[in-house]
Amino acid sequence: MTTLQNRIDFAVIFRVANANPNGDPLNGNRPRTDYSNYGEMSDVSIKRKIRDRLLERWINDGKNDDGNMIFVQSDDRKVDDAKSLRARAEAGLGKELGSDKTADLACKKWLDVRAFGQLFALKSNKKAGKKNDDGSEAEGDTGVSIGIRGPVTVQSAFSIEPIDVTSLQITKSVSGEGDGAKRSSDTMGMKHRVDHGVYVFKGSMNPQLAERTGFSDNDASAIKAVLPRLFENDEAAARPAGSMEVLKVIWWEHNSKAGQHSSAKVHRTLTVNADGSYTLNNLDKLSPEEIDGF
Repeated sequence: MTTLQNRIDFAVIFRVANANPNGDPLNGNRPRTDYSNYGEMSDVSIKRKIRDRLLERWINDGKNDDGNMIFVQSDDRKVDDAKSLRARAEAGLGKELGSDKTADLACKKWLDVRAFGQLFALKSNKKAGKKNDDGSEAEGDTGVSIGIRGPVTVQSAFSIEPIDVTSLQITKSVSGEGDGAKRSSDTMGMKHRVDHGVYVFKGSMNPQLAERTGFSDNDASAIKAVLPRLFENDEAAARPAGSMEVLKVIWWEHNSKAGQHSSAKVHRTLTVNADGSYTLNNLDKLSPEEIDGF
């Protein structure tokens, strides 16, 4: 399988209606905003959803372990018994974990490692009380971190216009004492939502970095296939079914590894309006593919 041959840029336009696309845990789980009150959805949250859709795709393909497994899985969606990433890495790589083969084997086994990269932080194996021949305390292994730099980068999503956030006071739990009329402070809570917003995020795939991880054209096609379905099977109390919808995926495939134009110039050709409509400016010898959301 050959690695990615041509550079790829992409953009995703999506709509939020009465949902919390990405709560900020340091701000009472309110929808994220920048200082100008534009809505924001972090790149980490977006990559989480891409991973979830890729994992579902792997399951639907019959769980064939052909290198398309996902390493970073959500606890509520995981398909193995691993209780941590370390446990999953040990089960997948065995005695090779921590060796000079770690990066190569991890990239061959897990699609998200090939795509986004991963840091394997290995703890020290220093043994307490171990002594050198001269009686001094042995230093032991101080641990090692093996970093893998992935070819796929995803930017945070931002709304086209400033957003309005509605907050509701809710009952989180029911009192089991007395007649239930008395409410303690811990039974009450707040729920926040974005009333309406159109967001866009952008990303790129770099063939030079793909050579290091083995990220292939087939891997790029897998991500391309799940982007229109980014919010399917992602329902939650904060994101009811149908409240988040991909409107359009714009996909630019260059004719070389270096590309005809910079990613910044390519992304600037897209102008998105507040109603979700958009315009695309032409670039020499680069035609975008426009894909409808699911």
